[in-house]
Parts: sequence; structure tokens; C-alpha cells
Amino acid sequence: MDLSFWKGKRVFLTGHTGFKGSWLCRILVNAGVELTGYSLPPIIPNLFSICDVENKITSEIGDIRDRDRLYEIFKQTDAEIVIHMAAQPLVRESYLEPSYTYEVNAMGTVNILECVRLCEGVKSFLNVTTDKVYHNNEWEWGYRETDPLDGYDPYSNSKSCSELITHSYKNAFFANTETAVSTARAGNVLGGGDFAHDRIIPDCVRAVEKNENIIVRNPHSIRPYQHVLEPLFAYLMIAQQQYEARQFQGYYNVGPDDADCISTGTLVDMFCKAWGDELAWKNVHDGGPHEANFLKLDCSKLKTTFQWQPRWNVKKAVEKTVEWTKEYLSSGNVTEIMDAQINQFIEEGVRADA
Repeated sequence: MDLSFWKGKRVFLTGHTGFKGSWLCRILVNAGVELTGYSLPPIIPNLFSICDVENKITSEIGDIRDRDRLYEIFKQTDAEIVIHMAAQPLVRESYLEPSYTYEVNAMGTVNILECVRLCEGVKSFLNVTTDKVYHNNEWEWGYRETDPLDGYDPYSNSKSCSELITHSYKNAFFANTETAVSTARAGNVLGGGDFAHDRIIPDCVRAVEKNENIIVRNPHSIRPYQHVLEPLFAYLMIAQQQYEARQFQGYYNVGPDDADCISTGTLVDMFCKAWGDELAWKNVHDGGPHEANFLKLDCSKLKTTFQWQPRWNVKKAVEKTVEWTKEYLSSGNVTEIMDAQINQFIEEGVRADA
């Protein structure tokens, strides 16, 4: 939980204008990082534009599919650490735009790895993928890093491809170099400032804004839910540890404990209780494309390798999300809330480690 390592480090972050990217930017800016971000323009509304980081980093707007522009920007940064988060991140969108999804998620990974390969000086590369990379048998126990990769839908499969591409580059080009390479497979995240469509908590917030009932299309599907700060601090931990000792490179699941693998309906119940005002929801299946019904991760490797433990359970994650959202809807100071939550997360981690 000590961020002193990061002060003055030169970090290249793809996907910095997204939801997770914006939270990570806020953490790294506060830590004193020399940060360069490369991403598409943020959607409207978006967290990046309101979290007060744009003028504190080098923010480059570009498409991860544009290898020439990516390389031109990358080679100017002299990056030591690269965190790759640029992605088309939505399952249902991947059914509508499968070609685009593969171009971004698979070839985008090739493009950033080419930059790392062609530019000296990168000591730590982390590719952020998803818990959906595994061949899903709908079984009740968590998937381990040694289980087969083979996502069902175009999003999940393209992220499986991203994993395999990373494995290939690691073996073919970085085996005898000082560049450590890892991937992190994280589950569903919650937190203030997620405005994406087809995500359950943002959909709940939009319903509240419109004074409508919340619509839940698959209340019985079970997912590993965690606050966005959980995987972000895990990413930073992995990137730091492999920077300092290459032996820590590898493939890591990042998810909550079993008790926080809950159904969508239970998650929405928690949201309604945390929000108050007698919110209600309806089960309305829209006949959409196939999505996994049961998904859980086994995070034993991350726990045993780094003595890592998740800090906030799903109930607290929902409460923190509601706290941020109410501040935002009342035109309050959301950056103050973000910093307070980040600092609380760090302090609780320090106390837990003491």
C-alpha cells in the first residue's frame, strides 16, 4: 500500500480516459508519477473530464489500432512501466461490433507490445484482461490461471487472444531481457464515475436519475464483484514487484473472496438499500445474446505470492459507489470524494498489514 515507489516513475498507460483508467490516473497523479496516457476521447459524460487529472499528465488522444501514432508517442516517453488497459470492454457491444472488438483487444495488444519490443528501457509491462478469458464450464469453483483460455463471446474471446499474444511476446522477445511481463485477469468492478451502458450499477443510477424502476435483465447470473480500487492497487502491486524482481512476472487472477461472488439481483438489492428512497427493480429479460450465468475466480496465486487480500467487500463497494454518485448528482466535489476513498483504502490496507 506504500506508493512511494511510484514517485518520479515514467509510466505509460493505455485506456487512461476510461472508468478504471481515470481512477488509476488519480492514484498515480497523487503518487507523483510522470504519467503519459494514450486513449480514445472520453465518452460524454465521463469521469476523466471531472476528476482533475487532465492537466497534470501528458494526455494523448489516439486509437490503439493506429500503430504508427502509438509508436511515435510511446518512444518519446522513455517509459519504465507500461500498463495496458485500452479495450472494447462490453460483452453485448462485442456482438454488435465483433470485428472492431478483435481489432482493439487483440491487435491493440500486438501494437503496444511492439512498442515495448522496439523501445529499450521498459522494465515492467502489465496487460489488464478479464475474468472472462477462461473456457466457462459454468461450474461452482473458481478458475485458476492454469485453466484453459477460450472466451465464448467476441469480447471474452478477444481478451483470450490478448492473453495468448502477451504469452507469445513474453517467450519470443522478452525471455532474455530486463522486461518483466504479466497479465491480470480481473472481475466486475464497481465505483463512482462509471457511465458505461450495459453495466448494472450505471444502469441503476440512470434509472434513479429518471425516477424509473430499475430493470435487471438477468438477476440470477453470478459474478465476482469488487470496488474498482481493489484491482487497481493489485495492478500497481504486480507492476512494482516485477519491476523490482523479475521472478514475479506471470499471470494473475484478481478478484474478491467467494462471499462477494453474488447474483446480479443481490447486487441490485444492495444498491437499493444503500441508496434509500424505497427504490425497486424489475426482472425483465430482453432476449439478448448469450452471457455466462456463473463465473468465479480462484485468486490463491495472487494471495500466496504477494500475501494479498481484498480490502472492501461488495457491500462496502456498493456503499462507496453510492457515496460518490450522490455527491456527483448534487454537483459536489467528486475529486475530494475520490481522494478520500483512495486514502481510506490505503490506510485500511496499512492497518491490515501491520
